[in-house]
Amino acid sequence: MRGKVTSDLWWKNAVVYCLDVETFLDSDGDGCGDLVGLTNRIDYLAGLGISCLWLMPFYPSKQRDDGYDITDFYGIDGRLGTPGDFAELIRTANDRGIRVVADLVMNHSSKDHPWFQQGRDRGSPFHDFYVWADEKPPEKPGDVVFPDRENSNWAWDPKARQWYLHRFYSHQPDLNVANPQVRDEIAQVVGYWLAQGLAGFRVDAVPFMLEPMGMPKGALHDPHELMRDLRRYMGRRRGDAILMGEVNLAPDQQRAFFGDEDGDELHMVLSFTINQAMYLALARGDATPLRAALEALPEIPADSQWANFVRNHDELTLDKLTDDERAEVFDAFGPDPDVQLYGRGLRKRLPTMVGGDERRIRMMYSLAFALPGTPVLFYGEEIGMAENLDIPGRYSVRAPMQWSAERHGGFSTVDDAARLCRPVVDADGWTPERVNVAAQRREHDSLLTWMERLIRRRRECPELGWGRCTPLDSGHPAVFAHRADWEDGTVVALHSFADQRVEARVELERGIEEMVDLLGHEHVVPGDGAVTVPLDPFGYRWFRVRRDGQRVAP
Repeated sequence: MRGKVTSDLWWKNAVVYCLDVETFLDSDGDGCGDLVGLTNRIDYLAGLGISCLWLMPFYPSKQRDDGYDITDFYGIDGRLGTPGDFAELIRTANDRGIRVVADLVMNHSSKDHPWFQQGRDRGSPFHDFYVWADEKPPEKPGDVVFPDRENSNWAWDPKARQWYLHRFYSHQPDLNVANPQVRDEIAQVVGYWLAQGLAGFRVDAVPFMLEPMGMPKGALHDPHELMRDLRRYMGRRRGDAILMGEVNLAPDQQRAFFGDEDGDELHMVLSFTINQAMYLALARGDATPLRAALEALPEIPADSQWANFVRNHDELTLDKLTDDERAEVFDAFGPDPDVQLYGRGLRKRLPTMVGGDERRIRMMYSLAFALPGTPVLFYGEEIGMAENLDIPGRYSVRAPMQWSAERHGGFSTVDDAARLCRPVVDADGWTPERVNVAAQRREHDSLLTWMERLIRRRRECPELGWGRCTPLDSGHPAVFAHRADWEDGTVVALHSFADQRVEARVELERGIEEMVDLLGHEHVVPGDGAVTVPLDPFGYRWFRVRRDGQRVAP
């Protein structure tokens, strides 16, 4: 019995699904998705095999940054539903074995938040909730995150007659995490939502939250103490709750965000390093960048985890690639300047990047699910949904979910398309008439039915979530091969970035009786510990090792 797998470490073998309530399903015909609509689709997610639902911000907001400009950290956007609707969502999800986590966005607030409005008065106790400067501090090139919208990280407030820090938009002033009162508020927000049934949080922009930019020297003796305090506090409230962090830094800088050798900060970190390497490998038809990225990752605590994804909800950032490498990916998947953002990313989804080539689409998702860590899906990926480039900027990938071939893709019954929260995908070949859940559920080999099988297999392979990953020499530069070993189980996976049929040869130990094919029917019998595996163009294979006298799951 594999006794180490416990509910307290459920994230080690989870499958996470990220969505925006606003664009998932409209239950009342007002053109905006809502909590009732999402609750009505929980059985769809359970059938898909999802075990963790990640909600993008659903809090009251001025909607100047798709809900990330929060005006009340304790509330629910009235357009999306009521506290009662939220409670029913949590109850229904838990009943289906799905935990729910949500974005924790406390590196900044909206400019319209009562804290900031009161804090504009220098005599208010809320003034020190934000970071102020009498003189505009010097800045260096590259400091501005959104250069298309902002030209500085500091904005002038005429009432306070001071400059305030905003690492993102000027309508999102940064909170002063050096202030103990702010840290207490963050803990109270976490405690409140845990009491409402959340199983944890995806922490937005963690480095920005902890970075003491613009603060007096020594204001934060140890910025990471905030995350340690938060994890301890959360652990006391709900022992199985997680913190999954957005930490897009170089590999050697990421280790600090997991904490000490036992892991006392983030439980999981989204692996932008692996994500960017996957696209570079796909553009080159060469697995070398992926192998190098895996080798560059730091060792992490045993109970911590990487989170792997093919597409996230922002631009597909390529900022950690060199200029030449980024140019390769742009040339391959987005040469039109209109689909590029900030000189560092793409605002397309994978299916349109590869011209609808399902061989490459399936290989990339198989790879993301097989790599060491926990897989994360963005809504619509399971059906090969595209983006809508008419939606400005990075929001192009956040079009309404495509449920059927009905009007508005079955997302809403509203008559006037202008009342939709966002326009549906309308590019030729990618409209809801061509790409939708209802049709793919009836097709034996659709992307959706394939994804259901992939998710089921992934959840049946704890070696991939718990095991030690070892890259293997495949004998071919286009093929990435690795093994995952955990207790008495071993899974071997091979993925080809080549556009032609190739053969991979990997060396394994003697005593292996058979390699059981987990995604197909072609079992392989090694000879003297070596196995040769043919791979179709952009092919992929998962095998479970069966040693002499050993029984394995079919």
